[in-house]
Parts: sequence; structure tokens; C-alpha cells
Amino acid sequence: MLRITLSAQASSGAWGEQALLSYKEDGADIHFSGDFPLRRIQQAARQLQSQGATSVSLDGEGWNYERQWAFYCGFAATMTPVAIKWASIDEDELELLNARRRSTDWVRQVVNATPEDMYPEKLANDAIEFLSFVAGDKIRYEMLVGDQLLENGWIGTHSVGRASSRPPVMLTLDYNPTGDDNAPVSACLVGKGITFDSGGYSLKSSAGMVTMKCDMGGAATVTAALGYAIEQGLNQRVKLILCCAENMVAGNAYKLGDVLTYKNGLTVEVVNTDAEGRLVLADGLIAASETKTPLIIDAATLTGAALMALGTDYNAIFGLDKPLLMKAQELSELVNEPAWPLPLEKWHQSNCPSHYADTANSRTQKGGGMGGASNAAAFLSRFVDNETSSWIHFDLAACFRDNADGRWAAGATGLGVANIAALLL
Repeated sequence: MLRITLSAQASSGAWGEQALLSYKEDGADIHFSGDFPLRRIQQAARQLQSQGATSVSLDGEGWNYERQWAFYCGFAATMTPVAIKWASIDEDELELLNARRRSTDWVRQVVNATPEDMYPEKLANDAIEFLSFVAGDKIRYEMLVGDQLLENGWIGTHSVGRASSRPPVMLTLDYNPTGDDNAPVSACLVGKGITFDSGGYSLKSSAGMVTMKCDMGGAATVTAALGYAIEQGLNQRVKLILCCAENMVAGNAYKLGDVLTYKNGLTVEVVNTDAEGRLVLADGLIAASETKTPLIIDAATLTGAALMALGTDYNAIFGLDKPLLMKAQELSELVNEPAWPLPLEKWHQSNCPSHYADTANSRTQKGGGMGGASNAAAFLSRFVDNETSSWIHFDLAACFRDNADGRWAAGATGLGVANIAALLL
């Protein structure tokens, strides 16, 4: 193993005073002094991985929990397995590192999988397998597949997924450590699980479609967050609802101009089949509201508008409960997964009008027009019982990198997992 140590001193002249790394016979020093030390550590780890290192030992002084996690984020690779021997720290923090890595590695595995290999039923079954490993017999689940969705009133997920040869799925998983069937549900997690998004008849370009295996990042993130919270001792009942589909083009695909009538009676005109994520999430939010839970958290790779607003370093968060929104942001800073609130008020619900239904699913403008991320969040808010439940929406701008950069390998990042787990805890 390559031995990696930390140095608060600048590197020697031979390596350059601004160098992140200097090398010695048995390994390398990371020079992390200056502004944003965690970013510098992550950048150094990324450099090491890019240079071919796949097995490292973190040694010496200064390797606290946050610094070791920053190193892992940079060292994790898209395709190559990597090995890290953590530095000696408090046993509880060591267990936390291992639990966080298990959850994040699972997100990377399922999000980075090819769309041929990761389809709705596979995603649901992988989520069941992962949480069964973590929680054992404390979980139960129900899967509705294909036309079973229609029989149960889940029109959004069925409509989006019906054109695929691989049927849409709604997974409802119940984590109940109390063993009491009458125990209240303390929180519901809802995830967008679009395992491939062609855009439907609002067809994406090749450049816009090539990474759309990541469009189930919301489902992966909330699943991993639940697993991570369980490993940290979550002792309250939580339900996980994954709305999974492939958004494809075929003769039986849903079309622009269709009107969907949801289980709560709300009617939606489809004006853009590439605004499909909100259509499946609507089912999940209705189901979550039916539990009368005090907390609903949804996560989705929902809009390009969030990316345009925040880039790929922050997840966007939205909510009508302002104290909950501020709490989520505080926790994001605590776990080093930056999140930033974008505007959402009740009046945003009127920004996608329809002549033929209660609302449209978008606006007939490129990208949904100005304020697209807020308008999408407002659409979702229509399907939450805001009298009973506090609700927060994560638009996961930071959960995937189309290409490698100075801190991340290409593919899933896992950003959002610890933030959502902290909200559950």
C-alpha cells in the first residue's frame, strides 16, 4: 500500500510551493494548508488515483474523520476498485467511515451501471437486497409492477414507464425496528427512479441522453441514506417509496396533450414528456402523504435549471417549511455535502398553467422557462399534504459528474446521502 501522510507545511521547492503532493520512497505527503483544506485533500487524492494509485494507507497525525472522508471522495474511481486503510481514529468514527463508504459505494454501483443492466425491477430488487443486508428482518416491502400500478391508482409512474418492454415499478419498503405494526411512520423517503430517460416524444439529443442512466440517482440516494441512517442507529419507523420507470418512445408511449388524473383527484396536462420525473414523484408523494407522517423527503435528478443555478458542487433544496429548509442546509454543512435553498412559495404552483387540466407538468419553453427548478418543486408541492407533513425536496445537482474533474471521478458522487440520513436522525 502507498503510505499517505498529511503535512500542514508547504511543499519544498523541488515540488513547487503550491504543490498538493510531494513524494518519498514509501509514499506521498499531502500539503493541505491554505484555504479550503478538505478540497485540497480531495484534489490530492484525485491526483493520486489519476496517476494509477489503487491501494493506500492513511498514516500519521492529522487524519480526522472529515479529512479521511474527503480523501475517499477524491480517491474513489469510476471503474477501478480501490483499497483504503483508514488511519487510527476513534472506534465510533471508524465505524461511521465504513458505514458511509458502504452506502456511497452502493450508490456508485447502481448509478454507474449501464441502462441495459439497471432497469426498474432490478433497481427495486437491488434496493431491497441492500437494505436487507443492513437491517435484516426489520424491513418488509411491496412491489407493484406494470399494470398493477394502474389497478392501485398510480397513473404517473405507469404512464411514464408503459412504453418500455421492461415494466415500471413502485417499491414501498417499510423499515420498522419497533416490531409494532401500529407504530407511527416518523418519515417517508421518496425517490425518482428513472433508470433511463430518452425524453420520450420530447426526445433528448444524443449529448443530453448519453448520461441518462443517472436519472435514478434520487432513488439510489434516498435508499443509501436510509441504509446509512440505520447503521448509525435509526430506531424509528421509516418508509421508502421508489417510483421506477424507463422513459421510452413507442406506439403506446404517453404523449404531449395527454391529461393524467392522479389518485388525489388532481389533473395534469402533459406538455413535455421529458418532464417525467415529477410525474412519477407525484405518485410517491401521494403515497407518502397517506401515511400521515410528519416528515417527507424526496430526492431526484429533476431539473437542468438547478444545475444552471448552482453548478455541480451544491444540491438544490426546496420547501414550504422554512425552518426545515434551514435545518437541512445546516446539516449539509455539518456533513460536508453542500446544499443551497432556491425559491419556493405557494404562488409558484400557478407558473405551469393549463387550459385543459388543473396544471401542466411544465411550460412549453426550453427547459421549462425561467425559474424551472422552482416551478418543478411547486408542481411536487401540490401532491403533498402540507397540513399534516413537513416536506423537503432535494434536486440533486451534485450527485453525478458527466466527466471527471479535479476532485471527482466521472459518475456518481454520493452527495446527498449523508445530508438526508442526518435529517432522518
